[in-house]
Amino acid sequence: MIEIQSPSYHIRQNQLSIALQAGDFSGLVLNPGASMKYLTGLEFHLMERPVTAIFSPNAPIIMVVPELEIAKLERLPYAVQVFTFGDDPGTWQQVYKQAAEAANWGIERKIGVEPNRLRLLEYRLLESAASRVNYVSAEHVLSSLRMIKDEIELTAMRKAVEIAQFALNETLPLIKTGATEKEIAAELTLQLLRGGSEPDIPFSPIVSAGPNSANPHATPSHRPLQPGDCLVIDWGATYDGYISDITRTFAVAEADAEMRQVAQIVLQANTTGRETAKPGIAAGSIDLAVRRVIEDAGYGHYFIHRTGHGIGLEGHEEPYLFSANEQVLSPGMTFTIEPGIYLPNRNGVRIEDNLVITESGTECLTDLNRDLMVVG
Repeated sequence: MIEIQSPSYHIRQNQLSIALQAGDFSGLVLNPGASMKYLTGLEFHLMERPVTAIFSPNAPIIMVVPELEIAKLERLPYAVQVFTFGDDPGTWQQVYKQAAEAANWGIERKIGVEPNRLRLLEYRLLESAASRVNYVSAEHVLSSLRMIKDEIELTAMRKAVEIAQFALNETLPLIKTGATEKEIAAELTLQLLRGGSEPDIPFSPIVSAGPNSANPHATPSHRPLQPGDCLVIDWGATYDGYISDITRTFAVAEADAEMRQVAQIVLQANTTGRETAKPGIAAGSIDLAVRRVIEDAGYGHYFIHRTGHGIGLEGHEEPYLFSANEQVLSPGMTFTIEPGIYLPNRNGVRIEDNLVITESGTECLTDLNRDLMVVG
């Protein structure tokens, strides 16, 4: 039984204060999402009502939330100053002005934001509340904190992998020639939930066969599985907010010589990536090593995406494994290794594993069979 402990939000918030001051930021504004959850443990869904967290170094967090969300802010283990509003949008601006005054935004300030997360709704309210604030990307501040996973986070990620692997093993006996991609995806989703995944799974499972498997981000269709298809299944689970992201490829009923050759090349590339990863090297060097295997085999033109991406509270986060990325890998960084070869209008093969950098090398969190298995 894996026991999940609660993170120390005090420590995370202190680390944020240090990082903000080092970057000459007066504060940070967050919408609901992974970074807000990481720093506060609070989860809100984006809706028509604004929700905003304002962080200032060594000061209580300021939360602007709808009245209907106030219960989430009770009994928090850290100080928070709350500003609430009702359903009349005409009152929202005044509440944001009060929050800006509480944050001492009456003078010129440099405030960090997440450019891919802050909505125009909240931005306009903040902009009108404090005209002298300069909003600047703080992605590097947040990624520097979230990239290094502690043992509490890693324990949750191991559990997410365990659930995902259980779900696939429960689904495989039901995969038959003639079953549709949608039917398999639905069964896999059901098994993820039965296995203990949170309902908010990282993404809808990708189940793609034959020509559809040559599209890395295909959407499951009503196409029935046919003998000779490659079947790519890309799926993951969520546990305590942390995710897994795994891909395996199967042969439906039979596998021809080229399919087996391509699968072996992708397996070799995946193995090379897992063996290359270690602390102190650049993220891009893994991509280069993996890509070289596929290029040397004559299929370089058919490897059309980066080797991997970071995972944690989000399915895609730093570090990203592309050839030009000079980010040095450090213990606690978690990411995927997922080489693929995609032959247009024919078949595709991808093998994806989840890794964490350790003090001495790596730990591969995933251990499902990577060989081309025949199903159906």
